[in-house]
Amino acid sequence: MMYAWEAIQKTINYIEAHISSEIQIEELSKEASLSPFYHQRLFSRLVKKPVREYIKLRRLAKACKLLDNRQCRILDIALDCGFGSHETFTRSFKEAYGITPEQYREKPVMLNQFDKPDLMLNYAMIDEGVPLISDGLVLEFNRKTLKEPVLFMGVKGIIPIEGQMPLGESTGLDMPGAVWERFHREKVNMPRIPCGREIGVAYMGDAPEGSFTYFAGGEVKAGAENADYATWSLPAREYVICGFEAEDFQTLVTEALNKAVKYSVLWLEKHHLTMEVYSPEIYYDSSPERNYMELWMPVS
Repeated sequence: MMYAWEAIQKTINYIEAHISSEIQIEELSKEASLSPFYHQRLFSRLVKKPVREYIKLRRLAKACKLLDNRQCRILDIALDCGFGSHETFTRSFKEAYGITPEQYREKPVMLNQFDKPDLMLNYAMIDEGVPLISDGLVLEFNRKTLKEPVLFMGVKGIIPIEGQMPLGESTGLDMPGAVWERFHREKVNMPRIPCGREIGVAYMGDAPEGSFTYFAGGEVKAGAENADYATWSLPAREYVICGFEAEDFQTLVTEALNKAVKYSVLWLEKHHLTMEVYSPEIYYDSSPERNYMELWMPVS
C-alpha cells in the first residue's frame, strides 16, 4: 500500500533527478503508479502547482544558481536547465522574478524560489524533544520560558505580502533578504554583544494593509540606543522553540527555514496551541559553518 502523498513525492524526486532532461507526463504517472489524469490531479492538489508549471519553477531555481557563474553563457544555462531557447528562458525568468537573466547577472539580488516540497512533513507528527529527520532537514521542538526580555538593534523594512507568501511557494525578489543584507553591511556600527544572537522577525508594526514589517538585528545590552537604527525586544514569556539544522547555511536560511515554518504551523495546530502574530528566527552563530537556527513561537 502507498499513500497518495508518497506516490506524488516519488514523482517530485524523479523530477529533481531529471530536471535537465525532457520530462514526459506519462513517465511521471508510471513512477507514481497512477493514470496520467489522477497523477496530475493529485499533484496539483498536494504541490499546489500543475506539473508543468512546477517543473518550470524548479528549472528556474537551478538556473539561478548557475547564473552566479559568469563563465557560463546564458544560452548554455537555458539549455542545461531544460529550456528550449534563450527567448523561452528569458520570458519564464522575467515572469517569475520581474527581471531578466541578464539583469540578475549584472546586479545579483536575493530571489524567492519555489522549493522542492517534502510532503511527509504534512503528515508526520513528532513529540517534544524527538528529532525529525527528513530530506536533509533535522528539526526538534522544545519549550522554554524566557524570564527577561532580550533587546535587539538593527534595521527594518516594509514588505508587501504578495510575492513573499506562502514561503517556498512564491517567486520574486526576496525582500526580507534585502533587509538582512542591509543589516550585515551596517552592523559594525551597532553596539552588539560579542558573539550575541541575531534575529529576523516579521510583525505588523506600522505596515499598511497588504504589507508587514520585517526586522533584522543583533543582540545588544538592555537600554542600548542609537538614533540611526531600530530596536525590537523579544518579550519575556513561554515559547515553543523549533530548532533545526540543514546541510549548509544557504539551505538553512531558504528551503529549511520555509519548511520549518510550515511544519511548525501544522505542529501547533495538532497540539491545540495558538501562536501570536510574531515568530522570530534566531541565529546563534552567523558563520556558515554552523548550520543551525531556531524559530521562537509565543503560544497559548
